[in-house]
Amino acid sequence: MTEHHTTVVVLGGGYAGVMTANRLAPHASVTLVNPRPAFVERIRLHQLVAGNDDAVADYATVLADTVRLVVDGAERIDTSNRTVALASGGSLTYDYLVYAVGSTGTVPAAVPGAAEFSYPIGELEQAQRLAARLADVPVPAPLVVVGGGLTGIEAATEFAEAGRPVTLVTDVLGPSLADSGRRSIAKRLAKLGVAVVEGSAVAEVRADRVVLASGREVPSAVTVWTAGFGVPGLAAASGLPTDGLGRLLTDETLTSLADPRVIGAGDAVSPSNAPWRMSCQAALPLGAQAANTVLARMGGADPAAVNHAMAGQCISLGRAAGIFQFADVDDTPRRWYVGGRAGALIKEQVCRYTLKWMRGEADKPGSYSWKTNPHRAQVAAQAVPAR
Repeated sequence: MTEHHTTVVVLGGGYAGVMTANRLAPHASVTLVNPRPAFVERIRLHQLVAGNDDAVADYATVLADTVRLVVDGAERIDTSNRTVALASGGSLTYDYLVYAVGSTGTVPAAVPGAAEFSYPIGELEQAQRLAARLADVPVPAPLVVVGGGLTGIEAATEFAEAGRPVTLVTDVLGPSLADSGRRSIAKRLAKLGVAVVEGSAVAEVRADRVVLASGREVPSAVTVWTAGFGVPGLAAASGLPTDGLGRLLTDETLTSLADPRVIGAGDAVSPSNAPWRMSCQAALPLGAQAANTVLARMGGADPAAVNHAMAGQCISLGRAAGIFQFADVDDTPRRWYVGGRAGALIKEQVCRYTLKWMRGEADKPGSYSWKTNPHRAQVAAQAVPAR
């Protein structure tokens, strides 16, 4: 076995972290730190709740054999000494650190009762908690899903297809989609019997209902909160510069503004304060490009600017239907989409291929590739934060 003298610690074993670790595996001694022993398919968590997928995969199926997996949490990054304090009480040293801790579902503290009575769905444990709750709730009991983004739509349709009465409360249905895509989704929701309440804010969540800003009360045995995501506070707690959401601020090479030995990837990074949309579609190329930055620095070269294009948005609408919304390279939705059963097949293929692409990078490091966005440099120049 080749002995490597450069040590890389990757924090986070999601889509970005695994891609980074696999690309670096032949060139460095790589340790992947993750709080769970299995890879979580974030894009299937709504299926876990509905009971038709476990949303996890064995790391042996996606991670290079030479990557050391440490099942633990990271408590603090000490950039002066290049160490990471672990939740178990131990620590790791590194030459380079890749910050790929991902994102999580959040519940706003400003909404009375939301933290106590609603269920986010953005992490494995959150989804498992919701699944356990639903197992105790009769199928005819009413559910409320708060948030009309992609996660809210997927959750609402999955529950409705299982026979549960669902009300979806949102300001705008599918705000990231084109009008044509929104209309298609609205038709599917109506077909499944989902009541959509648009233009409404939630004023309060109670044990058995949701109170809207208008004063209207919507019965709810279980309230699922999908409006918004957050990121772990590790970067900020470690004194690293972050944006308003807590994402690690980096330059266009994904290098931390505070330390050239810290590289960011995935949902928890904000290059030039102009981050990509939180998604596995962005996380995979960001992970590969983070690895490229580390490799460049290891070789004494200047890292390349990060750049990749977006292709569209895949949304499952239950098991029998879905939609693929085409988009420009800058993620602006186009009017064209593929819906119905064909949309469901595309979504399922994308879910499967995320695992295949990570495994492919493990088997042949450097093989994963992506399309670029010719406008990225202009976007970054307009948004770059002052050092």
